[in-house]
Order: sequence, then structure tokens, then C-alpha cells
Amino acid sequence: MNLKHLEYFRVLAKMEHYTQAAEYLSITQPSLTYAISELEKELETYLFEKQGRNIRLTKYGQFFLSYVDNALNELQKGEKKLRELVSPSHGKIDLAFIYTLGPHFVPTMIQSFFSNEANKNISFSFSQGNTKNIVQGLKEEKYDLAFCSWTEDEPDIDFVPLAKQELVLIVPLNHPLAKYDKIDLKDTAPYPFVFFNKKSGIRPLIDSLFTKVGVTPKIICEVEEDSAVAGLVSVNYGIAVVPRIWILQHFDIKILPIERPAHERFIYLASIKNRYLSPVVHLFRDFALDYSKTHYFF
Repeated sequence: MNLKHLEYFRVLAKMEHYTQAAEYLSITQPSLTYAISELEKELETYLFEKQGRNIRLTKYGQFFLSYVDNALNELQKGEKKLRELVSPSHGKIDLAFIYTLGPHFVPTMIQSFFSNEANKNISFSFSQGNTKNIVQGLKEEKYDLAFCSWTEDEPDIDFVPLAKQELVLIVPLNHPLAKYDKIDLKDTAPYPFVFFNKKSGIRPLIDSLFTKVGVTPKIICEVEEDSAVAGLVSVNYGIAVVPRIWILQHFDIKILPIERPAHERFIYLASIKNRYLSPVVHLFRDFALDYSKTHYFF
């Protein structure tokens, strides 16, 4: 069904006069007559009937008009919304990030982004999760961009290093290891651990650190979110290797830098390779990469 023909039909239905409708539409009267004729042929019914010098809708035309009105109104709304979404100054960004970044990293960056007056009409939709679920969300186009861990065997994902993040050991304040100021992970072998679960993007790195020092950690529970790990450690449920994040200062724990083994942990800006990104998504992506070069988040 021709969209233009539907638009012509709606105008003609309102005006009930071919000449006036054609002038309003800036087309010739024969063109309008032809379009309505083609529409009636397609629908296999008459939409208009003569009334003196004018025309009026048939009962079938009246019935059809309500649906045409709704359809064209929805299309106009969709066009308006789409233009807003891809506008370089009024668009929307769907951003996902791992739990670690929720308390400080993302809010600090967003605050700086909106400090530029030109960005004040841009909106965000935020989602949190583990890296595995976030990467899947990128593939399903739920998110435009993500801040997460790197994962292997994801050839369609573009991972760009965004910020370095130190890993530390956290222990209860009354724990035997709390007397130290730094730690060799080999010295943690006797103690039970609270671990991130296997869906976490940081889990493979933590596993590799223990492999390097020849220790099989005694895992007593696995959780997904950083504050849950810190909370369990603070009540003496176990010890844990976690990223050094801002929220740790709010728990009754001792934070020990890991002296051995040496390691590097990065947060990555992730997106789908060769997928169209709107102007505002490109704008924020470039901002995030530039901002991370000069600011410390953790």
C-alpha cells in the first residue's frame, strides 16, 4: 500500500473537495484522482461518493479513515522520535556497565559530560550487569556502548582500553593478614575466599593470578557484585581479591595491595564492530576515551 496515497486520502477526506485537496498537497487534480482510484482498486471498494459539487466519504471510507489516521499519526511520532534519537544534540545513549563502576566511575564521568552546556539535552538509559550479560546485550542491540571487562572469543566486539584498575586483597580488620601492608597471594593459601562467580569478567584474571603463585583458593561462596563481596568480607566470612574501587572505603576491611604476582587489569569501552552508531553515541564514545586519559576513577 502506497504511503503517499494514504496521505492523499486523509487530506481529501478532511476537505471533501478534489481541487482544494490537490492545491493543499501541491499536486495536480488528475494526480490526486489517480491516487485515490488506485487506492480504491487495491481495497476493492469505493472510499468516496459524490455529493453535489463536492464529495463525501462512504461508510467504508469512514471506517478506513480512523485506521489511516492512527497509522499516519504513529508514523509521524516514530519519525519525530527517531530524529530525536539520532540528533547530535538531543539523542539518547543506551550505556551498560559492570557493577564495579556504578558507585563512582560512571557518575563522575556523566557529571563531567553534562558540565558541557551543549550536551544538556542528551539523555541516557543505564543498565548494570556482569560482563557476560553485557556483551550479550551489545549483540542484541540493547546497548550502544558498554564499560566492562575484556572477554575472549568475541570477534564481533571492539574492546578499547579505557582505564587501568588495580586489584587488591581485602580482609576483615581482625584477620591475621590485616597486620600486613601488602600481600603475596601465596600467603593467602590457608584462608577461605569469597569469589566472583564465573559469569564475572574479572574471574578469569583472578584465577590466573592464583595459578601463577601455585595456589588453589578455598572458595566458600561465589557472588556477582562487588559490594556483596566486600560486605561478606567485613563480617569475617572470608577474604577476597577485588578491584580497588571507591566503595571499599565504606566497609570495615583492610585493603592490601597485591605485591605478587604482577598483574594488569583494564576496564574496556566495548561496542559492536562495524555497527552504525548515532552522532550522540559517537560523541560520548570520544568523550569517554579522552576523559579517561586525564582522570583517575577508582
